[in-house]
Amino acid sequence: MTTLEAALRGGAVVILLLRAAVAARSAGRDAVSRYTAPLAASIAGAIVESAPGFGTLDLGLRLPVAIVSAGVPAAFWMTMGAIFNDAFRARWYHGLGWLTLVALALMDQFRHPMAVDVARTGLSAAFLLLGAWHALSGRAVDLVEGRRRLRVGYAAFIVLYALVAIASDWLWPGGLSAPSISLANAATLTAVIFLFSMLSSTVSAETPLAQGAVRATPLPRPSDSQPETPSAGVEAAQLVALRHLLDHDKVFREPDLSIASLSQKLGIPAYRLRHLINRQLGHRNFNAFVNGYRLADAEAALSDPAQASVPILTIALDAGFGSIGPFNRAFKAQTGVTPSEYRRARLAGAAAAAGPGAAET
Repeated sequence: MTTLEAALRGGAVVILLLRAAVAARSAGRDAVSRYTAPLAASIAGAIVESAPGFGTLDLGLRLPVAIVSAGVPAAFWMTMGAIFNDAFRARWYHGLGWLTLVALALMDQFRHPMAVDVARTGLSAAFLLLGAWHALSGRAVDLVEGRRRLRVGYAAFIVLYALVAIASDWLWPGGLSAPSISLANAATLTAVIFLFSMLSSTVSAETPLAQGAVRATPLPRPSDSQPETPSAGVEAAQLVALRHLLDHDKVFREPDLSIASLSQKLGIPAYRLRHLINRQLGHRNFNAFVNGYRLADAEAALSDPAQASVPILTIALDAGFGSIGPFNRAFKAQTGVTPSEYRRARLAGAAAAAGPGAAET
């Protein structure tokens, strides 16, 4: 290994470990950091493991590095979910996938059948593709412009490199650790680290996820002390028009409502609408923004004694949901109870409140 390659690999490892340490400190309050910390540490391990001569080290030195680096595909899968899906939560199958990769990596350090290599390669490729799916699937409804622009390029570059790295182990002896391409691999790894850091920084700097229901978001109004600028006036007017469409015209009840169709109703470009909802109202996902209105509409209907006999499916469809399944999941995620439980509690409360008044009358 040349001095230049050692410097590139060493520098990348140091940067990754520092990034993992910083992310670990923020893991308690930041969901993205919770996953970028293990990913950064895993990539650092992979950089060490892919260095020329690593296979000649004692088994006691190789095993810890192999364990750490084995989880890169699973960590990538989870990190892409956390970065590109604000509602992402790690599930049991993510942990099972990670443990399976570690087990296969440990077997790889000893004599093993070819099936172990095939299983490890196939599982790694599957996790990488799932990570790319996270990056690409929500682009149409992403309101965070910086993150939206990076989705395609980031997923394509990372997954392409990782798949090439996996395939190289089957195509020529030594894989990416072969002397003829080891330096080029080290330089590419440095570029990957830079891209990873750029995306994480971009996402961290964007508007934080809005808290609370959509209906609680106030419209900005110019203050008396600060004169309204032309651009602020245009934006305020667009927000008023947006509110009118949602609160008065109830356009959220249209099941197929999209950024494109709503921007056409407002008469503004789609990117301007994304900017309004993200920067002015603090929302990061269009579907979550619209569903906030739909859920508020459904809650009002379920609380109305006059609609006590209306089926919940009808209420869900009238509010704009396409089917009962997504409605039930979204409703319970927001309220903590099912629509039936919510209606029962609200109607019981309304009846109890009306009891004394009715008796006095």
